Amino acid sequence: MFSRFERALDAAIANGRIAGAVALTADRDGITYQHAAGVRTVGGTAPMDPKTVFWIASMTKAVVSLAALQLVERGKLSLDGDLSDLLPDLKGLEVLDGVDPDGQPKLRPAKGAVCLRHLLTHTSGFGYAFSSGELLAYSQATGAPDPNAGTRAAHRQPLLFDPGQGWIYGIGIDWAGIAIEAASGQRLGDYLAENLFGPLGMIDTGFTLSAEQEARKASVHARGPDGALVAIPFGLPADPEVRSGGAGLYSTARDYGRFLRMILGEGSLDGAQILSAETVRALARVETGVHKASFIKSVSPTMSNDFDPYPDMAIGHGLATMVTPLPTADGRGAGALGWAGLANTYYWADPEAGKAGLIMTQLLPFADPDVLSLFAALERDVYGVASG
Repeated sequence: MFSRFERALDAAIANGRIAGAVALTADRDGITYQHAAGVRTVGGTAPMDPKTVFWIASMTKAVVSLAALQLVERGKLSLDGDLSDLLPDLKGLEVLDGVDPDGQPKLRPAKGAVCLRHLLTHTSGFGYAFSSGELLAYSQATGAPDPNAGTRAAHRQPLLFDPGQGWIYGIGIDWAGIAIEAASGQRLGDYLAENLFGPLGMIDTGFTLSAEQEARKASVHARGPDGALVAIPFGLPADPEVRSGGAGLYSTARDYGRFLRMILGEGSLDGAQILSAETVRALARVETGVHKASFIKSVSPTMSNDFDPYPDMAIGHGLATMVTPLPTADGRGAGALGWAGLANTYYWADPEAGKAGLIMTQLLPFADPDVLSLFAALERDVYGVASG
């Protein structure tokens, strides 16, 4: 059933396009397919296998978004209330209206307040410098700290539009993680461990790794001047002030597969009820209105390529993920959920068909054409779609 995918994966490894990868598919009852090939580090001998640990980057976002929705269900957070009452750092936000000829940013007061719904749907106006030329120019002009440094102050950056008036991929889920801490009284990692990872049996997922997990971690790779893969130094801050709710988790294919199965199970897995069925069904609802979502125009080619997974579709964003409102050519049904991580990890969950899948590798920049092709091949094999 997966011979096309496996042939494509073997070819990508043999041609030096990736060092290795782990793929997994699942339905509501369990894992339906699992396959690993290649090595964890180019030039190394440790093989990719189901226990390989990956930095999942923005695949963190769906996890933290569902944790925030738990607190909405428990009455500790509101989707539409002014969050500045809980997080004073969100008071007095400004909108960046470009940079003047002297390189100085032009700022004005934001119209309206940021709410949790804005943060979860990327409609708050918070962006990323790697996908916003204006924000990159602002950072260069002001010496603003990078949110990746993990400080609270670094996250108080200007908005790129008034809350609710656009869509841009950004640090909104980092702020959602900060809101989870304020509402729960726990560090984000502790809240996730108690309320998601423990109940779901996600034994290898967290912001920090044990020595044993570190030994199973795949290296992040990039291409050298000659196009050959090289392993690059990579590590997240050991104990930052702000755990990145948008990009800070490590995980395995097996663990994230359990998370996706919980979504297919309308919030339940193996007797653990994480969210109500009503909340999980609502994840498939597009929350971004007329604003096309889930695309990236990169201004940092070492970090990301341009990314528009369905250029002919009005893709939306829901309360946790990208939403494809129509069936796709690779088999995904209407209302399917999906997203990815910066180092070329990708997933989807199709509640209507009861199917989910993922592929994990570790390669920069994001939206690598070879990995996207492998992901599409995996999906077509799941649905039995002819090669595109």
